[in-house]
Amino acid sequence: MVNNYSQERIGLFIDGSNLYAAARSLAFDIDYKRLLDAFAENGRLIRAFYYTALIEDQEYSPIRPLVDWLDYNGYTMVTKPAKEFTDSTGRRKIKGNMDIELAIDMIEMAPVLDHAVLFSGDGDFRRLVEAVQRKGLRVTVVSTVRSQPPMVADELRRQADDFIELQDLQAKIARAPQHREGEDHENPISAQIHQGFADDDDGEDFADEPFEDEDEDGDDLTEAR
Repeated sequence: MVNNYSQERIGLFIDGSNLYAAARSLAFDIDYKRLLDAFAENGRLIRAFYYTALIEDQEYSPIRPLVDWLDYNGYTMVTKPAKEFTDSTGRRKIKGNMDIELAIDMIEMAPVLDHAVLFSGDGDFRRLVEAVQRKGLRVTVVSTVRSQPPMVADELRRQADDFIELQDLQAKIARAPQHREGEDHENPISAQIHQGFADDDDGEDFADEPFEDEDEDGDDLTEAR
């Protein structure tokens, strides 16, 4: 499942909201410590980047416990303030696209890596994958085709050297269900942290509102980007 070569230098690039949405569609939560261990079993894990936008003007940010835990446990956190706005239908949405930050980091890390693992199904990354492949990197995309609709764009899957179905990793990276009473808080559950947020180009819906993935022109999207 995790096809690494011995002594291969590996970098993980995790689009936080996209990975959360993929795992949610498969009905499991990710244990981020197990995820690191799974990709460090073979090869040398050089860096694991996690990208997410933060709502900074909130008195309490539900994503902050996850951000802090990841920061202390082997991940390089890349964040930026999210922007809140009201769309044409009057719905409050959050805009926090991290594509540029992820692309810059992967290109800058290319000289010291052999293998980049991209946790995203966003088709906008196809050109990035092609660019770093020309620099000699092997690129694996982790997402899912088993959701309805599939979370990974076909053009991104075709461009990647390897594709890992997220559901096939579930036994290695899923968080075991825990009871509320006496629950272990050392490794926050992503579903609790990201609950109600879903990634798209224009923004993210709040938990109490129906989610519709839209492109920049406001048209509904039914396929993965």
